Amino acid sequence: MRNLFVLFCGLLLCHSAQGHSYNYSLVNGTIEISDTHNSVLNTRKFEVAGSFEKQTTLKSSIGISSPDSGTVWIIPDPAKLEWNTMNIGSSKSIRFFLAKDDMVVQELGTFPNTGKANGIVLAKNIGSGDNYQVVGIELFPDDKFQIAKFATPYFSIRNKESDARKNRAKIANAPVTKKPEVPKRMEFNGRNITYVKELVFDSEEIKVNIWDHGRQDGDIVSVYLNGFTVISKHLLTYHKRLIRIKLDPAKKNDLFLYAHNLGEFAPNTVSVEISDGKTSENIILNSDLKSCEAVLISIKQ
Repeated sequence: MRNLFVLFCGLLLCHSAQGHSYNYSLVNGTIEISDTHNSVLNTRKFEVAGSFEKQTTLKSSIGISSPDSGTVWIIPDPAKLEWNTMNIGSSKSIRFFLAKDDMVVQELGTFPNTGKANGIVLAKNIGSGDNYQVVGIELFPDDKFQIAKFATPYFSIRNKESDARKNRAKIANAPVTKKPEVPKRMEFNGRNITYVKELVFDSEEIKVNIWDHGRQDGDIVSVYLNGFTVISKHLLTYHKRLIRIKLDPAKKNDLFLYAHNLGEFAPNTVSVEISDGKTSENIILNSDLKSCEAVLISIKQ
């Protein structure tokens, strides 16, 4: 259009030099020139190629109808997409992404602009969550400054297998917390305690039998479990005395003998049989007025 205007200006200058005077106007894409020479008015018209109207490109857009806020995708079931577009031809393609917390976790694929895509396989490592979105983007738009794109509302995905794998890994990698070791009871009522054996049973319900080991000489003893009396001031004989006790499964239990006298022959010596019905242990415990012997008993974990 500029070249044509320059051409007209050159023509007018040339004719003006020959005594011509001109008027011109632009009407509906036509340049109209009035030439006055020797009082004769001549009018000429020139068609202008094209138009002064600015060419505009219609804006394109995408809308995704599935998935929506009520959608739940279940892995490994295939997923589907449904969408609609404006001013994007059917020969064009749309690319879709799966995003979580505004980060892409999988490219779902590039599909012809048919409005629907089925059989989309989701990655097996995608975890369950309610903060997923699908993002669609127009490929090769007519106007590179107007690219159609759309992000769905948040929807849900469920993947039991992935969740189970993550839970197993979490358990496997969890730091092992050891139970605090309960310090052994080293004295009781001013008497030193010496541990002679450590026993382990399957059950927390155990039976304990005690009787005099050796001569019956008037020994009087008490038996304590974790500092509490289970047999109080018992006169030892050859006859077994049975008690049933319940152990604390969360710790090592201390069972110790406490002498109230020395009988005729020191120290007091007691035969002890401990059983949980499957396993039985026989031990000998001694006690005098300054010290006690004990055993530690645990439950098999």
